[in-house]
Amino acid sequence: MILRASFTFVVASVLTVTPAMATRVHRAPTSGHSKSTHHIHAPKPKKMHGQQAIDGERATAIQQALIREHYLTGEPTGKWDAETQAAMLKFQGAQGWQTKITPDSRALIKLGLGPDHSGAINASKGSSFNALPAPGGEPVQAQGFVAASGISH
Repeated sequence: MILRASFTFVVASVLTVTPAMATRVHRAPTSGHSKSTHHIHAPKPKKMHGQQAIDGERATAIQQALIREHYLTGEPTGKWDAETQAAMLKFQGAQGWQTKITPDSRALIKLGLGPDHSGAINASKGSSFNALPAPGGEPVQAQGFVAASGISH
């Protein structure tokens, strides 16, 4: 009977001590930051990309071109206003181009306001791949390549 009582005592002790030892021990954070101090950051403002507005000089040039092409009436104001934008939309639509973004680069080029390529290597007017022979019998284009290469024959 003593053996049975001792066994019951040991089992009861083990069952009581085991859950107490199984609990987690709370440890302080090692980084020096407590979990209760979270910083709330305001959302960052969205970064705007690209050109945001058309400057007065460019707006005047566009208005002059639209007036010349009879899509806008009156005098250029230098302001990109609703009337100018509507004229540009009408011009782009008449060309069969998109009308969501104004001004469209193709529209500016067609109005004569695109980039200036006059200083480019291949910008000579009237040149083509089927160049006519020069007086010496050699095509003009070939003469240009020979001169550019520095090779003499």
